[in-house]
Amino acid sequence: MTPVVVLRPEPGNTRTATALRALGMDVRQMPLFAVVPVDWTSPDPARFDALLLTSANAVRHAGIGVEALKHLPVVAVGKATAAAARAAGFTIAVIGNTDGRAAVALAQDNGLARLLHLTGRDRAATGEAEDRDRAVEPVTVYASNTVPLDDTVARSFENNAILLHSTRAATRLAALVDASGTARARIALVAISQAVGDAAGAGWQDVTIAPQPTDAAVVACAAARASTRAIDQRG
Repeated sequence: MTPVVVLRPEPGNTRTATALRALGMDVRQMPLFAVVPVDWTSPDPARFDALLLTSANAVRHAGIGVEALKHLPVVAVGKATAAAARAAGFTIAVIGNTDGRAAVALAQDNGLARLLHLTGRDRAATGEAEDRDRAVEPVTVYASNTVPLDDTVARSFENNAILLHSTRAATRLAALVDASGTARARIALVAISQAVGDAAGAGWQDVTIAPQPTDAAVVACAAARASTRAIDQRG
């Protein structure tokens, strides 16, 4: 069975690996990034209608500063982020199932126009605007730092299927593979969304896109791909 490599940072890395192993998969854990909290100061919460949370990492790493914001409803991207926020004592107003921009649009359709985005240092745009009555204000509460990896690691990805959970992981994987002289055509990808798959570029053995942007869908796609490949090889 083709080994599967999980690149996402902890604690998600271990959760994904555990789910894969429960399905009988051969799993390698190789985080490309490590998530750490950063110092931050909250703006006046009275200026906002809601919090925007695009990752559960914002809940995990925001620290005590978030306590002053718990009266604000939450606009969450994805069920996992919503679950983490709910467990931390927040009230969920809106759950978006695609990306930050779509969640912002959905929030604004529900009358939540002024959003405080608790986010990472490296983030995708979510619709920041000059109109203060319909704006998203980002505040960095965590950072996802690069984990150093040498060419030996990148070359070891040959004949593996790599799981990609973010565009940042996709672009870094492509850079590592190319710098090491490894052939993209000997590496398969399973991406959480089309945008993530596109960020990796072309030339891979094959690229499978999860039907929903969730870890569960990525795991299911990886397992289905492995099963299909095993049948093909037996045939």
